[in-house]
Amino acid sequence: MHLTVEEALSVYPLSEARLIAGSKGTKRIVKSINVMDAPDISDWIKEGEMLLTTAYLIKDEPEQASSLLHKLNRRGSSGLGIKLGRFWDAVPERLITEADELGFPLIELPFQFTFSDQMNGLFRAELSRSTGALQSVLEKQRRLMSLALQSVRSRALLEAVSDCIGRSLAVVGRRGELLFNNSDVVEKELLAGWPWTTKRRKVRIGEASAYRLPLVQGEETVGFLVFCPIDPLVLPVEESLFVQGAELIAHHIRTGSGEDFEQEMHRDFARLFRRCLKGDFSAAELVKAAENVSPGLLQAPFHLVLTDVPDAGELRPHELTRMKEEYGRHPELAKLNSFHLMVDEGLLSLYSGVRMSPERLGGYIEYCLGVAGSRETGDPLAVVGGRKCKPEDLREAYQETKEAMRLKPYWPPGRQAAYFRDLELAMVLRHVPAELMRKYSSRTLAGLLCREPEYVREMLATLEAYLDNDGHINDTAKKLFIHRNTATYRMEKLSELLDVDFKRTDDLLRLRLAFLFRHMLEQGEVS
Repeated sequence: MHLTVEEALSVYPLSEARLIAGSKGTKRIVKSINVMDAPDISDWIKEGEMLLTTAYLIKDEPEQASSLLHKLNRRGSSGLGIKLGRFWDAVPERLITEADELGFPLIELPFQFTFSDQMNGLFRAELSRSTGALQSVLEKQRRLMSLALQSVRSRALLEAVSDCIGRSLAVVGRRGELLFNNSDVVEKELLAGWPWTTKRRKVRIGEASAYRLPLVQGEETVGFLVFCPIDPLVLPVEESLFVQGAELIAHHIRTGSGEDFEQEMHRDFARLFRRCLKGDFSAAELVKAAENVSPGLLQAPFHLVLTDVPDAGELRPHELTRMKEEYGRHPELAKLNSFHLMVDEGLLSLYSGVRMSPERLGGYIEYCLGVAGSRETGDPLAVVGGRKCKPEDLREAYQETKEAMRLKPYWPPGRQAAYFRDLELAMVLRHVPAELMRKYSSRTLAGLLCREPEYVREMLATLEAYLDNDGHINDTAKKLFIHRNTATYRMEKLSELLDVDFKRTDDLLRLRLAFLFRHMLEQGEVS
């Protein structure tokens, strides 16, 4: 018998009884029932037994009744039921008070039912429960056998096993890496006490009970399976289901390591990721799936980076894979939680929990692009999307990177990586009529454009470098390979020719627009 006191009190005729004390102990397990018929019965009581009595041996000895209560509690008894009407008309208040203090269930039994009535009712309830559990287990075993005969992908297999058995589960690799988890338990709690022994056993995870089993392939343990939470009163026949589920899952993890299994998990997530980008899968569901691949993968803030090698032709997939490897080798990018996905537009990289500016992230990307170098296949290009804080913004971030890649003609000259936010202005303004752009840029730069062509080219390059470097004169000089004093002189001359103050935001914005319009007109992609 494995009922709690609370459950036992719901079974007829014990349901006619009344719990008069010890309500804090109603979760105690009732493993068996005993009846007092000897003075030393408390010495023979077993853990989990509920004792029923008429109070005959303690009716005249209040101290003995108190002593019995404390002995039963120490020995792990599940409760004491006292039948009134024969020797006691009411349970002494002192006994009720002590039972409440101990959290020990004290039950007032109805006079009209015999002890055998109470025990038979509980045994019938337990038999019904066990029979129902056995039938349920047999049906679940049938479903697991059917599942074992099918060709099921890794994530779908784990979800199906979890559904068949009716328990949430987690799969842990041989090195302690969490490969899958559809329970509500966080990774830190799941992996408590790692490394583990290879024995299957019930364990405590936080406040819940769990069942942990090794995943064995041949004579080698390739991981662990954890069912959590489970009923602390789980029957042995139900435990056999856990073993069967573990054997089924272990069969799909190849000998040596869980790497193939882990790669399969990544492929499944990549499929869901693509569906989400197309709008066929919700961001909330993708977040759940991401936790099984890498906890916190969609943690805010996150950035998308789109990389392409547009001139690589048939070698494009190879070159994109090479860029993915280059990102993985970068010491700073490797610290970030990331996931890389091949899409039609190129290599899409997700970097989550990024606590740095887009410029800094883009700098690392630009460095990797430079290390990869220019080959016959052409230069690799990359776009760093805007910072996003909600998983629901994933599709928007994807659209931004695609749009920014299409705006390559408007990127700063010589750059292999661009930031989406630097191109937003071009996206907004590219529908401005060409004639209006031409007039605006000509009017803004009129004081310079009327000079000698060679002088105009030199000064325009200086001004554009100054604007690209956010007004930093040293960076401008380095970019143009000229002395700082030369750059300063040129900027002073430009201020005079164009009648602008480079400390004024409005003047800087007017100049940026003028250059942007010039680039857009050169590309001939405006209306």
